[in-house]
Amino acid sequence: MPFSGRPALVQERELWRRGFPLVAGVDEVGRGPLAGPVVAGAVVLPPRPGFAWLSRVRDSKELSAQRRQELAACIWRDALAVGLGFVPPEVIDEIGIVAATRRAMLEAIAALSCSPGYVITDFLSLPGLSLPQKPIVDGDALSTSIACAAIVAKAARDGLMARQDRRYPGYAFARNKGYGTPEHLAALRRLGPCPIHRRSYAPVREALLCHSERSEESRRSEEHETLRPPWADSG
Repeated sequence: MPFSGRPALVQERELWRRGFPLVAGVDEVGRGPLAGPVVAGAVVLPPRPGFAWLSRVRDSKELSAQRRQELAACIWRDALAVGLGFVPPEVIDEIGIVAATRRAMLEAIAALSCSPGYVITDFLSLPGLSLPQKPIVDGDALSTSIACAAIVAKAARDGLMARQDRRYPGYAFARNKGYGTPEHLAALRRLGPCPIHRRSYAPVREALLCHSERSEESRRSEEHETLRPPWADSG
């Protein structure tokens, strides 16, 4: 049963006690959407942080958009280091979402302004990482550092999808963030996929096929009308 409550610094304190002053919490957002990138965050908090806002940190999925934005600003201001990693839809289609997620997490760690001595992640291990690491089940609900990483990643991805909504109107990306809501699925069927849709995801694949078939039918109909002799419609 998933943990419900406020994340804590239990894992971080143990690692600080063992001689790892720079512990990076790492998490991702955006594995499930039909459009947009997968984004990872990495956050290094100072040992024994006393920030008042830490008491408001929760699993990012439990926070309102406004609270996430407020906390993300605090994290960027007060953390020792924050890094983000973005992997675009075309790479997700090429290598798969799990490999793309791991790549985003590694990019987030590489983007940190200081090199952590230890990395804790939400569930996924990182085989390509040379640093010591520990994957934690439900890490974003249990670890404050991981929860902070999820918050900055979610805030960054939500902002990006709001901008994409202006670039690709009709899909309501600002509202659904690329997830397969009824409104988004209806737009997919009506408009077909746009460049930031993940072609390897079944609903997008199906919409692409249906839209291509409709386009082909329309083309053939236009050709047929063009080839009809002038006398075909005469009485």
